[in-house]
Amino acid sequence: MPQSGADALPQHWQDVLPAARTRRGFLTLAGGGALAALLAACAPSAEDDASAGTTASATGPARRGGTLRVGAPPPPTALDPVTAYDGTAIALYQLVAEYLVWLDKDYKLVPRLATKWSSDATGRTWTFTLREGVTFSDGTKLDAATVKASFDRLLDPKSKSAALSAFDTVLKPGGVTTEGDATVVFTLERPFSDFPYLVSAGNYNAVILKTDYTGDFARHGIGTGPFTLTSYDVSTGAAFVRNPKYWDSPRPYLDGVDVRFYADDQADLVALQSGDIDAQFLSRPALVEPLGNGGGITVDKVRSTGVTVLTLRVDKAPFDRKEVRQAVAYGLDRPAVRQAAGSGLGDLGNDHLFAPLFPAAPTDIAQRTKDKAKVTDLLKAAGLKSLRFTLTFDPPNKDFAVTVQSQLKEVGITVDLDQRSSKEFYGGDQAKDTPWLFTTANLVGWAGRPVPSQFIIPMVKSDGVWNGSKYANKALDAAAEAYDAATSDAERRKQAEIIAEALHEDVPIVIAYWSGAARAYNSGRFRGVQAHPSQYVDFTTVSRI
Repeated sequence: MPQSGADALPQHWQDVLPAARTRRGFLTLAGGGALAALLAACAPSAEDDASAGTTASATGPARRGGTLRVGAPPPPTALDPVTAYDGTAIALYQLVAEYLVWLDKDYKLVPRLATKWSSDATGRTWTFTLREGVTFSDGTKLDAATVKASFDRLLDPKSKSAALSAFDTVLKPGGVTTEGDATVVFTLERPFSDFPYLVSAGNYNAVILKTDYTGDFARHGIGTGPFTLTSYDVSTGAAFVRNPKYWDSPRPYLDGVDVRFYADDQADLVALQSGDIDAQFLSRPALVEPLGNGGGITVDKVRSTGVTVLTLRVDKAPFDRKEVRQAVAYGLDRPAVRQAAGSGLGDLGNDHLFAPLFPAAPTDIAQRTKDKAKVTDLLKAAGLKSLRFTLTFDPPNKDFAVTVQSQLKEVGITVDLDQRSSKEFYGGDQAKDTPWLFTTANLVGWAGRPVPSQFIIPMVKSDGVWNGSKYANKALDAAAEAYDAATSDAERRKQAEIIAEALHEDVPIVIAYWSGAARAYNSGRFRGVQAHPSQYVDFTTVSRI
């Protein structure tokens, strides 16, 4: 499911490929000091970031000028930063609007519209200081009241914001206040030490918009970002030009960005190979990996926390028996699944929600491997001579589903495939009968998150809004709360181990591998184009050769 929003659709409908994370270890609070202040102090400053950008890459200095032509699928959602959930729409508005905090390609917190942040001793009050001298592209000054209005809008249920679920149980309407023109204060419902990530690009709808924004972004795309939107056609593409009022001069180096929509991935790829476009927003690893950085095309790759989850309903036969769920988990050859469905990119999964890129990920839980004898013993312990079940999925996960079917057949488990259209799979009543949350077994692609709580809270907590397995474990719930409130590496690792061991043992979800992300581009014409673990777009340092 998407990074946030009960009304939003999942990663593959978004076309947002997985996200990676090699965030620095969790920093310990000194006495009653503020975690976020420490994080901000360790993150690159805006000044450092700007000076680093004077070269677009290690191969040469940045050169002013040029228009980058980018290919992308047509957005299935409206170009509205408040409600959009698909990868193309997100990439488009990220060229125009900015976040308080950006996430770089290893998920470090990078100051953008906020220059520093800190929490009080309780971890419930977070204070952000805004950058001075920032204006919107129409000349309107950025101030604290504008930031407050942006978050009030996201927190209002009437807005149907895709960001609502990210703030669930953490920040409620009325929780945002101001102190003068340059300070914004967030008062949380409970301690949440990763809160800066929820107002960063990690919560992709959390861009700052003007106070009077009414949802007309496609016609009046006004932001504080490096480019301004000059035209948009939902069928053909969009055009952007350099924002002359951008605060981070001399960036951007490009004169503009021209986005062209292609009906399918193959057409997008052909356009790149033929030179009709220079880069892609949403490269599919399976398609671009064979290019092998040849013919003038470079494929930048990163590890990720994106994941396709095999969800098993623990409240329905046959998966109401733990042994049956474990049998499915032991029936998979994980490296083979990764190769078949993920082009060999990414890290192996071990049936818990702490990707290897998460600093607190446990390292002492034995990696689960394919074991036919163990599958037989587990089914026998459950009183079954054989197992047959139906696996429901939508088209983007067909390769994954076929691979699971083939591998489980080898260990005596029969899987009937039930492919639905994406509209049907994610349609219906989200509280009662939508297939992705209520079928006995299904495959759901989740976009990468920068912090594990963004998986744990909605997916496996007892009251999780997207708990498709219907799993409930009070010990896990308590550990998840403690993890969010933890103020030291040691405490985080302790709670992470409790959560991971519970999931690994109970197997409400099976995770074969964590995906990788890629972005292909013409390195003979431009430098500085990079992949991002969440397929986010930052073209501020892209330069022509």
